[in-house]
Amino acid sequence: MLTLWDLIEPIRRVLAGPKPAMKRRSRVRAVPASGRLRAASSGLTAQDRYDAIVKELLGTHGIRVRKWRTSMSGVAWITTYRDGSAVRCIESPRPKSPMSLAIFLHEVGHHVIGLGAYRPRCLEEYHAWVYAVTEMEKRGVPVTDRVKRRMDRSLRYAVSKASRRGLKSLPPELHRYATP
Repeated sequence: MLTLWDLIEPIRRVLAGPKPAMKRRSRVRAVPASGRLRAASSGLTAQDRYDAIVKELLGTHGIRVRKWRTSMSGVAWITTYRDGSAVRCIESPRPKSPMSLAIFLHEVGHHVIGLGAYRPRCLEEYHAWVYAVTEMEKRGVPVTDRVKRRMDRSLRYAVSKASRRGLKSLPPELHRYATP
């Protein structure tokens, strides 16, 4: 039995015209054996370097990206199932610049240092940022002034939030982020 949709679909295809060509994704090149990325003179583009870092860290730490965000924000969490298995997940912007890479590394840092390993929470944020900056320096990615400002603003916010919520004593690492 024919339906109305059977009659309309061929007409819709003709009116829509040919399908646009699909964009091809660039392939990630292999990471050098040392695990570090060489300078731009090695033939890798900045995006190739970022893709290699993402592939390496997600595989090494068993982290799953639930969603690549379009905003410059991120979140990290662990889902634990009844059988005892756990899945480490993050959401972050896809690394395309030093800033988006820093945010990605910050979220990975939460899993590397251990979610909930540091108390108060602002101290965990500090260690996640330290991990991100250290990884960028280790891999030869420039830590720009914008990244440093973002880290500073983020930690100042975390410390002020903890203070508003009744933080009794501020860890020494965070004294420079407390507003007078």
